[in-house]
Amino acid sequence: MTDKAMSVLRNFEMFGRTMLELVFLSVLVVAGVFAVPGCQKYDTLIEKDQVCQQKWSDLEADLQRRSELIPNLVSTVKAAANYEQSTLAKITEARASATSIKLSGDDFADPAKMKAFEEAQAKLSAGAIGRLLVSNENYPKLQANGQFTDLMKQLEGTENRILRARQQYNESVKDYNSELGKIRGAVVNKATGTPFKPRVYFAAAPESTAAPKVSF
Repeated sequence: MTDKAMSVLRNFEMFGRTMLELVFLSVLVVAGVFAVPGCQKYDTLIEKDQVCQQKWSDLEADLQRRSELIPNLVSTVKAAANYEQSTLAKITEARASATSIKLSGDDFADPAKMKAFEEAQAKLSAGAIGRLLVSNENYPKLQANGQFTDLMKQLEGTENRILRARQQYNESVKDYNSELGKIRGAVVNKATGTPFKPRVYFAAAPESTAAPKVSF
């Protein structure tokens, strides 16, 4: 092979390598263009999911406060003569049921588990405690008990906080689910192995959304 042919061949190889490098660089640039927004969207989903978890923790804190008030309430009410023991028994039973259900991880994407949690809380809030509040008017001695009055006011305030915490949790779920449902959010979620799952709203029974009415 002549020197001229060898030179042409070398130039062709160099040209081929240069073209391959340009193609590779182009692929990297294109990948970067899509990767950066994708990373940002992933971070956004992480942040909104964390907000949901925080709001749920706030709700759990208020539910725990109510649960801790109930033993004191029951003990105080027991001091009232001739008070219906069945009502106190139902309150204690409902409290045990409500505190036995814990949600975590994928539970928030499971409608059945969320419904079980909601029903247990409604049974306590609108059911057992509601019956106590309605029937307390029949017991003047109970109404005159200062400790009972203070506990009921605390319980009423707690129910109002629980209602607000539910609303705030649902607002964060709406924000998170909306972000996840967008095209880019869905693509990023699928590309990363679908670590994000739509959360179920806290849909408490209608009667449980009203704070107990304290009447003396």
